[in-house]
Amino acid sequence: MQNAGLVMRPPPLLHRHPTGRPSPQTMLLLTVSAIKLVVEIALMALAGQFLLGLLAGAKREQNVFNRLLQVLTNPVIKGVRFLTPRVVVDRHVPLAAFALLASIWMVTTIAKIDICLRVGIDQCR
Repeated sequence: MQNAGLVMRPPPLLHRHPTGRPSPQTMLLLTVSAIKLVVEIALMALAGQFLLGLLAGAKREQNVFNRLLQVLTNPVIKGVRFLTPRVVVDRHVPLAAFALLASIWMVTTIAKIDICLRVGIDQCR
């Protein structure tokens, strides 16, 4: 694109330091986005496992998709089981895991919005 003799270039995808490396704000944005993505995948897997349990009923243990979702959610559920006291019943641990992941998702979303406002909205696309 040219405008009155000036060449207009699209903004760079990553702001860079004079050394050529991405800026700390860009790296922070990428880190927060990656954490948010992992949390979203775990949340969707927990929600899918819950819905599949409602649909499949007692046969859910034999379902291939349920096993796949268990592979995705087991690290989170085991981590929450480690954090919760023994008073918490095992069947409530997935609900606690969902609540913890939803909280982390909210924090990362707010952090990403804050970073995007500081760095510039072009960096967040």
